[in-house]
Order: sequence, then structure tokens, then C-alpha cells
Amino acid sequence: MSDLTTAEQMHVRGALHFLHRRCGTWATVGALLHFKGTTLSHVAGGHKRVTALLALRIARVAKVGVDDVLAGTFPSPGTCPMCGHQPDAAVHDQSEGE
Repeated sequence: MSDLTTAEQMHVRGALHFLHRRCGTWATVGALLHFKGTTLSHVAGGHKRVTALLALRIARVAKVGVDDVLAGTFPSPGTCPMCGHQPDAAVHDQSEGE
């Protein structure tokens, strides 16, 4: 049983998948988060539970608040999983008004 809600677990898994795409392998993500790569792949696939510790470690590595990971605001919508580029919201908003 997890201390996190179903939605929070889904958001943590999403952040975990994002880190996997950025890093390339589960072993690399595991080294960053101090977990075994195989454990992370099982968590990401829904075969193991998401823990609060994992959410905290993702937040630390990403340099965001744990609330951002749990709420699903990390990574920001539209963030490129390969390079991490985030579209400039101000430029996007201006182009919509034209």
C-alpha cells in the first residue's frame, strides 16, 4: 500500500518516465536517484508501488518542490524530454493574440 494517492503515483511515474527519456537508461536514472535501475523500471511500469521517498528524490534531482512532482507540474507541459527545452509561455501567449 502506498502513502500516495492514485493520481500522485501517476504523476511520479510520469516524472520518472521523463527522467528516463532524458538520461537514456534506467541504470543512469537509478544512479541519480540512488535506486536500482531494475526497481525503477518496475515502478514506472506499474509493477511496484511508488513511494514518497522516490517522489522526494525525483524532486531533489530535478531541483523542484516535491509538490510539483506529486501534482504533475514537473516536467512542465511541452518540455522536450530530450533537451529539457521549455517553450516560452510569454512568446506563446503573444502569438495566440495575433
